Amino acid sequence: MYNLWSYRRQLIGIGELENLTGYQVEATDGTIGSIQQASDEAGSSHIVVSAGVWVFGRKLMLPAGTIARIDHMERKVYIDRDKEEVKGAPKYDEELPDDPEYLAQLDEYYGRAGM
Repeated sequence: MYNLWSYRRQLIGIGELENLTGYQVEATDGTIGSIQQASDEAGSSHIVVSAGVWVFGRKLMLPAGTIARIDHMERKVYIDRDKEEVKGAPKYDEELPDDPEYLAQLDEYYGRAGM
């Protein structure tokens, strides 16, 4: 069963999340930025991405379930969304990263595809 807030089982081995900081994040149509933080908290696993100039340097939170593939050799994480979808996501607030209302907005926004 698909869970937007969990890493796909085939992607993550023990201790690998610590090593994702600094990895480039690739959408289906290009680079969106680099990972500043990776969380594996049960029920709210996600990555925080420092986006490039294409979204005015803002940070983005992506639920772990959006990650389709990790390439440790190239230090890249591939998500199953395009840049336009990521750009339109609810704005990330560093002061409230675990705010239930914000997480619900992200859940509705990214979860609508229902993978």
